[in-house]
Amino acid sequence: MSSLSQVLKGIARNNFVVVGRVGMDLFPDPPGTATQDASVFHADMGGSSANIAAGLVKLGAKAALVTCVSDDAVGRFCCNKLDHYGINRDHVRAVGGEFRNSLALYETRVENHQSVIYRNGAADFEMSIEDVEAVDYRGFGALVTAGTVFAAEPSRSAAFRAFELAREAGIPIIFDVDYRPYSWPSAAEAEAVLSRAGALSEVIVANDEEFGFMAGGIDKGEAKARELAATSAAIVVYKMGHQGAMTFVGGDEMRTGVYQVEAVKPTGAGDSFMAGFLAALADDMDMKTAILRGSACAAIVVAKPGCAPAMPNREELETFLAGHPGPKET
Repeated sequence: MSSLSQVLKGIARNNFVVVGRVGMDLFPDPPGTATQDASVFHADMGGSSANIAAGLVKLGAKAALVTCVSDDAVGRFCCNKLDHYGINRDHVRAVGGEFRNSLALYETRVENHQSVIYRNGAADFEMSIEDVEAVDYRGFGALVTAGTVFAAEPSRSAAFRAFELAREAGIPIIFDVDYRPYSWPSAAEAEAVLSRAGALSEVIVANDEEFGFMAGGIDKGEAKARELAATSAAIVVYKMGHQGAMTFVGGDEMRTGVYQVEAVKPTGAGDSFMAGFLAALADDMDMKTAILRGSACAAIVVAKPGCAPAMPNREELETFLAGHPGPKET
């Protein structure tokens, strides 16, 4: 377990290696349109890890992605989008055969929202131990990943190997649990693997359902977050949706509220929160300010179409904060 000061020192380098998928997002236009009624769709970059990387770069950080994409037009679309967002893709490998990039089809509406995720034979699950061993982790300040990377082999073993290499390089591991049931063969397997990953991480971010899942029941989630903060993690963020968040750090507990907005969709908030939170810590802001800036980024994203394109840059974030009355305290 790294100390809090070591974790913050790594984050302050503002240069992140992000492990996990990049995919294609499709969303109907105009906003409010149901998928079955649509004739026009917008395409952009998706995937939790790629979204986090895009959010970090927009807020002034450097980020490199480690993953696999399909060796086809969709994979090349994803690579072009990584370039567009300024994400280093030196460690993105194309794979042939029948493996395909993930595709997320979701709507820009809250009521009756529909999301369809295509993840059969996902190319990102082909990330290998050799892929992660090709990275020089000493060149980065921290490793960031999300839970889906552990859902199948060889990606699972590769991700755990990346954890080992990050630890050897002395950089902190930042883990967004991001449990997606459709990616896993069983809930029991997911519980065991995600708990193992959480125990190896210095920073853990998850919502109340995800912590509850790791603990064997949603009523046990808060206790699980406290346990991780007391035993292995330097920072634990326990998100509770509209009720805000609890952050456990250095033996202290802090509650923060949310920025209320008129949401147009429910997707992308978690990725944007992570990017805003880490970027603020990298800028040497205090923990409460960092959490609140992450919450503001999440609010901005749910109020716009798309995920990666909706992530705010610094100017957009400052404009939002200046014009908003402030977070609703819990």
